[in-house]
Amino acid sequence: MKGYSGQVKLFPVCFEKGFGVTLTDVDGNVYIDFSSGIYVTTLGHCHPKVSEAVAFHANNLMNCHDFNTPIKVELLEKLAAIQPWDLTGMQLYDSGTTAVEAALRVARAATGKYEFISCFMDFHGKSGHSVSCAKMNSTNGMGRAQGFYLVPRPYPYRPMFTKADGTIDTDGYLSFYAEFIENATTGNVAAFVLEPVQGWAGSVFPPEDFFPKLRKFCDDRGILLIADEVLTSMGRTGKFFCMEHYDTRPDIVTVGKGFGNGFPVTGMLVSERYKESINKISASTSYGGNPMACAAALASIVAMEEEGLLDHALVLGDYFERRMEEMKAAHPIIGDVRGKGCLLGVEMVKDRATKEPFTEAGKLVYQKSFQKGLAWVPAGHILRMSPPIVMSLEVAAKGMDIIEEAIAEVEQEYGYTK
Repeated sequence: MKGYSGQVKLFPVCFEKGFGVTLTDVDGNVYIDFSSGIYVTTLGHCHPKVSEAVAFHANNLMNCHDFNTPIKVELLEKLAAIQPWDLTGMQLYDSGTTAVEAALRVARAATGKYEFISCFMDFHGKSGHSVSCAKMNSTNGMGRAQGFYLVPRPYPYRPMFTKADGTIDTDGYLSFYAEFIENATTGNVAAFVLEPVQGWAGSVFPPEDFFPKLRKFCDDRGILLIADEVLTSMGRTGKFFCMEHYDTRPDIVTVGKGFGNGFPVTGMLVSERYKESINKISASTSYGGNPMACAAALASIVAMEEEGLLDHALVLGDYFERRMEEMKAAHPIIGDVRGKGCLLGVEMVKDRATKEPFTEAGKLVYQKSFQKGLAWVPAGHILRMSPPIVMSLEVAAKGMDIIEEAIAEVEQEYGYTK
């Protein structure tokens, strides 16, 4: 199947409709959705508030370029109200990579510098500079753009720097960054660009002290901190912004995916200090901020507030954490489990002592679970889960039952016993 993603190739299903936390294929098979359209339909499929809002504006005004509309103004006011920092400069777009590209341009305009530091295995998009912020196949072997540099980031399960007691050494990473900037760059670093939690790399969470220390590191060197929250924002982790968990203020934030609950709408938020730089980057967009998109985003935020969904995401997160720990204790091919809210990961290993990735098992668990009625994010050796935050505990338990049953079958096929 030329042109299809790895997800489709692993399980070539054809979906026809979705409602709430389930998807139905063309043959009438119903699946529990543990993917949210790959981190997108945070409120589930066809949430009534979102569907009604989009339909209303589809019948009134679909697009008027960058001109203001009442719904656009209302959305921007709501965004200003829910962000906990001073991010008063805003621009709306229609894709995550476009928002990231805009953030990079703003950082250059604000600082007069042109280099960027990002992290191995982060994902920031698939266009020129956003893809240069990541090491992935979509660069097609052509390398990164000039002035883009990659460094390792803390991975608690697989640390590069450790203390004498074996725990992860966050300061070791910061020392490495300082030496790297001094020796590998020209010293004109405009911004440090990171995902708060690595999504594509397998739901990798940093140590709790990493972002506060990185904030000071950047401040000491006149470097901006860009939080790419396209995947992690708008309720996925139980907060509107994942960086809230780390009590760290970014200079620029990108939002997307769950922002419009499936409707293509993304955004860039810039701190008060640098917001005038937006005027220097030709920030206009053909489709971003159209009335339908603004309606979808506003309705999504209102639904989270009115239905108490941020708190519910945390309740679900507590359940998933307990359940994953129980699974880890029961299954020897599970090396690590992690999560916040409804952003989760289970790492599969051939041996817990060596931590050798068990990619074959991960792909097989993914396929077996799909066959049993669970639609979710494609896996390598890390199982990634992003259920809608509207999911009930009962359905969440059923989904986890399916995954654990698939893991047990894979263990049996490979001859593993506890």
